[in-house]
Amino acid sequence: MTAPLGNAPLSVGELTDEQYGQVIRPGDAEYDAARTVFVGNADLRPAVVLRPGDAAQVARVVALARETGLELAIRSGGHSWAGHGVCEGGIVLDLARMRALEIDVEARTAWAEAGITAGEYTAAAGEHGLATGFGDDAAVGVGGITLGGGVGFLTRKYGMTVDDLLAVEIVTADGELLRVDEHQHPDLFWAVRGGGGNFGVATRFKFRLHELDAVYGGMLVLPVDPGILEAFIAEAEAAPEELSTIVNVWTAPPVPFVPEEHHGKPIILAMMCYAGPPEAGEEVVGRFRAIAPPLADMVQAGTYAGMFRPGDPSVHPLTVSRTLFLDRVDRTTAGTVLEHTAASSALVAGVQLRVVGGAMARVPSDATAFAHRQRRIIANVSAIYADQAEADLHTVWVEEFTAAIRQSGPGAYANLSMDLGPDEVRAALYPGATGERLAQIKAKYDPANVFRRNHNILPATS
Repeated sequence: MTAPLGNAPLSVGELTDEQYGQVIRPGDAEYDAARTVFVGNADLRPAVVLRPGDAAQVARVVALARETGLELAIRSGGHSWAGHGVCEGGIVLDLARMRALEIDVEARTAWAEAGITAGEYTAAAGEHGLATGFGDDAAVGVGGITLGGGVGFLTRKYGMTVDDLLAVEIVTADGELLRVDEHQHPDLFWAVRGGGGNFGVATRFKFRLHELDAVYGGMLVLPVDPGILEAFIAEAEAAPEELSTIVNVWTAPPVPFVPEEHHGKPIILAMMCYAGPPEAGEEVVGRFRAIAPPLADMVQAGTYAGMFRPGDPSVHPLTVSRTLFLDRVDRTTAGTVLEHTAASSALVAGVQLRVVGGAMARVPSDATAFAHRQRRIIANVSAIYADQAEADLHTVWVEEFTAAIRQSGPGAYANLSMDLGPDEVRAALYPGATGERLAQIKAKYDPANVFRRNHNILPATS
């Protein structure tokens, strides 16, 4: 039985590397870098940052949070759009030192520690012609993207990241290290496949690997009008499951590969990934090239690892966003998208559209804690801006844009969501029976809500 939260004072000066791994305190040379996460909005100052090197040290960090009652932020890669990888005045548990990877080529499985990045894992697996789907960003930690579901370049072909998750090692609120899978603690295994970090600190993951020698992929940039956008999404929905697309309808940034006359105006920047023979991919992508003359075309045969471009670690954007699901992008919806995108005064603004379905939709809706298997399109409305004083202005724009294109009731994808309150977590992320079941499991494994710096699921009270 997990003990209730305590209120013991935190004596940061008494914490040792031997107990907790690397201890980083305010005033240390590494402190500012250690507290910095991807989003620039989360400029928070924790009492201490702890970087454990193994599960035993993780358990000590969890015990420390439980005994002091301080908020505990768990960081894998630090890419939470809600800034959940850091907290104000609390404890940051940073898994960056835990990045071991063991690949069993014959069995086509891999054990990965939670601090390894998607890019590192993908490059190592690619040396054996194998792959697991981990979103689309090289710097994202495999821990965070997996626990939230995992949508990316292989979703339509092989499903979500959680669909390739075979087992997890997790430190619970009482400090116990559990191995969970379909046979051991199956309730917890169900919950961590989409329920986020609500139930413990996942330290290691066992994944299924797929054969994937080559892909046909890269960025395709097109001009845009309502007809072009409608046609692009229609082709994405009709395409073979080998093709996954990420369609960014944004105001064009001032980058050299986009003609200057389009800078600041809406365009399509689409990431294309055909997970199959490149010659077949070229034929499929040709249908998109035929919609309108490309402004830039970087789609070509290559490796799957090559799709994960390294980002600039010095970039920490100020951003506001809202995620939802769409049933369609018809001419009217496309016109609304372009009208709102053109009206933004942000540095970069618009909506990202991910056509899903395929293998993701064939998994029963109640098989994992990801509750949105039958949704067709994930939309993420966002604005990136330069001055925090502009936050309210761009928040209003995002909310009005979202309301204008919303086609059905609540619904959101956790890994793209900014901070949500408990009611919206239940309504949008974990509706109905999914949320009720998660609340019961939360009450079993974390009744004191030690793990609350997340899209928090409140423990059931009865």
